[in-house]
Amino acid sequence: MDWFTTLFDSAQQWLFEQVLQPLMFAAGLANFLEDGYIATGWFLVGCLQLLVMLLVIAPLQRWRPVEPVTDRPAIRVDVVYTLVHRLGLFRVALFFLVDPLWDSLVGTLRMHGFHTWQLDALWPGVTDIAWVSLLIYLVAFDFVEYWIHRGQHHFRWWWQLHALHHSQRQMTMWSDNRNHLLDDLIHDGIIVLVAQLIGVQPSQFVAIVALTQLSESLQHANLRVWFGRIGERLWISPRFHRRHHAIGIGHESAKPGEATATPRLGGCNFGVLLPWWDMLLGTANFDLRYDPTGVRDQVQPGRQGRLRDYGSGFWSQQWRGMLRLINRA
Repeated sequence: MDWFTTLFDSAQQWLFEQVLQPLMFAAGLANFLEDGYIATGWFLVGCLQLLVMLLVIAPLQRWRPVEPVTDRPAIRVDVVYTLVHRLGLFRVALFFLVDPLWDSLVGTLRMHGFHTWQLDALWPGVTDIAWVSLLIYLVAFDFVEYWIHRGQHHFRWWWQLHALHHSQRQMTMWSDNRNHLLDDLIHDGIIVLVAQLIGVQPSQFVAIVALTQLSESLQHANLRVWFGRIGERLWISPRFHRRHHAIGIGHESAKPGEATATPRLGGCNFGVLLPWWDMLLGTANFDLRYDPTGVRDQVQPGRQGRLRDYGSGFWSQQWRGMLRLINRA
């Protein structure tokens, strides 16, 4: 992979020096040149992800779709979400809003004698090998992601934001990034803090995020594919994750003695990359089915006798998420 790393570094250097650096000087942002260079790397990673999505995942969707495409306007909104996140626009906002806070917090902890934990230093001579270290961090972050996802489905206030992600009834490879921006801010803030506390290197962090996002794009694809009895238990497939999005199943559960149709936050298949955590903690559902996706209150009237409107455009979806959060929608 040395040739790829060299090519990527050269492209990042050229794009930064020829495009971004002059713009930053003109805007009086010379103090942020190092951060601009990092942002250029995120932009290139996003471009590579989009290329893989268009050249690999999109043909797979056409080859073996779960359902016909009937709501292209909803998919176009998901494309906007994907471009905002994958090309680094949301990460720039994260840099200004969250990173300084966590940097200050970690710096204060170090001043008081608390040192971050280098997870890849657990087994000197083995865990300091690049690919071994990457795998360790990948598993560690996936464990954190599982519990974040459980929280999004457990706490009612958090669900009011996360429900936007589940409101897409026409799932495609673009659906992964359909999230409320406040939900993303909370999620990414936790991930950035964990990254600082366990000592992941910036290059490894970029690789982990890129791999995770590409896998999630595949998981959300309109693709009738599963990985077989063994493969389903090694890596999360489109079939496994679609079960998580199934109406009345993926984000609901029932108390003992209740009818299964009783709406209650819970659900199954919370894993992001690995199904192991679901298997260990009893939240895995391996039923080989492809059910309709969405949220129950989109198809069944609620207490007020009406279906819930999650919005049809980017800003309307964001606004209605805030209204749900304060119990106004």
